[in-house]
Amino acid sequence: MKSSRQLLTRMLEKIGVRVQGSSSCNLRINDETVYDRIISGGRLALGESYVEGCWDCEDLEELFYRAIREGIDQQIKYSWRGLFYFVKAKLLNLQRFSRARQVGEQHYDIGNDLYEKMLDSRLIYSCGYWREAEDLETAQKAKLNLICRKLRFEPGQRVLDIGCGWAGLAQYAAENYGVELVGVTVSEEQVKYGRKLCQGLPVDIRFADYRQLDEKFDRIVSVGMFEHVGVKNYRCFMEVVKRCLTKNGLFLLHTIGSKVSTHATDPWIDKYIFPNGMLPSASQITEASEGLFFLEDWHNFGPDYALTLRAWKENFQQHRDYFRERYSDKFCRMWDYYLAVSAAAFRARHNQLWQVLFSPEGSVRSDYRSVR
Repeated sequence: MKSSRQLLTRMLEKIGVRVQGSSSCNLRINDETVYDRIISGGRLALGESYVEGCWDCEDLEELFYRAIREGIDQQIKYSWRGLFYFVKAKLLNLQRFSRARQVGEQHYDIGNDLYEKMLDSRLIYSCGYWREAEDLETAQKAKLNLICRKLRFEPGQRVLDIGCGWAGLAQYAAENYGVELVGVTVSEEQVKYGRKLCQGLPVDIRFADYRQLDEKFDRIVSVGMFEHVGVKNYRCFMEVVKRCLTKNGLFLLHTIGSKVSTHATDPWIDKYIFPNGMLPSASQITEASEGLFFLEDWHNFGPDYALTLRAWKENFQQHRDYFRERYSDKFCRMWDYYLAVSAAAFRARHNQLWQVLFSPEGSVRSDYRSVR
């Protein structure tokens, strides 16, 4: 019977990675017990052992890009702990209303200083649009403008932003397109920041869950929030949008997407980064919207997210000493792992980034033209 060391070594050799080799994507083992731990503990143990310093890799993104591209990551099976996350997500509604605030508390409320130093000046925590951009600031501004143009914003329109983040889109749309905007989020820190940012503008930032909404808007947008909704709630989400959207309105959904339908996310990401998250597939989105909306446009620019994540990582590294002192070295390694794995997944086209534009069923609009 092969040892754990032999099994892991042979897996890595298939993607041109060596243990204790000199290449930047090779592994340096700091604790010999890590072989058994990874083989028996699966992807959850892989992430945990890295954060604890049991192994190192200079170029984590390249390592995981190769692993994902060749399917090696799927050979590191779920442990019983990892399987528990999958079964729990399959059987339970982890994104029900009573649990809606958990991701805000665990991820978005950990400190605005982190996001101010890592993101662009507007604190846009979603994929930038790099078609004609050369830096993060320009890419995020281009994405905001793309959204506004796709939704055909006009002065005086009433707009709803579901999952408004730190209100960067709200501020941009109000200042540049003259719309009145309501933004909702389950993060208390985002509410405080957004209200201060948008003082003097026709913007109302609320601490609320999307299920609490029941008022009319000319346009609705949701950027980087649908990943927290969960498959058991997709239909409910679409029904809320339908009841809140005027007959001739437009709805833009900006979300990370999965190439396959699933009910759970990676167990390490679930436990340490985005609790109760999951990525929708194209079929799950269309099934949830069936009979409620016409699908006007579907835009995929997933590779742009790898560029965005690298820019975030570069900003994070520039302030690493601050983060190490403010949080901890383990926190920095956790963030290294999260950003690298995420960038690799988009680079390998395992994850997608979609902007999907809908109009209500029965709408008389027939003149929509795709915007890029």
